[in-house]
Amino acid sequence: MRRFPWIGFAVLLVFDTSAQVCFKYAALAAGPAEVDPAWLWRALTTPWVYGAIFGYLGAFVTWMTLLRTVPIGPAFAASHLEVIGVMIVSVPLFGEWLTPLQWLGAGCILAGVVCLAWGEQRVAPHA
Repeated sequence: MRRFPWIGFAVLLVFDTSAQVCFKYAALAAGPAEVDPAWLWRALTTPWVYGAIFGYLGAFVTWMTLLRTVPIGPAFAASHLEVIGVMIVSVPLFGEWLTPLQWLGAGCILAGVVCLAWGEQRVAPHA
């Protein structure tokens, strides 16, 4: 049972990251945003939109399941790991470059998650 939160966080990361990537692909497929029915039709008929919806539904179910088993502080912090996931997969998928400041930000997010998880373990009553 101790492994479940880590598996849950990994599943949440996959769902969140895939939803964001699908939205990016949907935006690219729909073209520049315009206020006209043709653009709306392009946006709604790309399969990437439905991949994003599926990703968010999966993330929602995973998040609600995690909240039943882990403290809110570390869970909330860990839910922001998607920022790092999207940042990393954007390099090979979209040809983006990562700056040292982005790596520093990713390190800060990771450090925050680790500190919250470590602090929660130290103060949580042992069952």
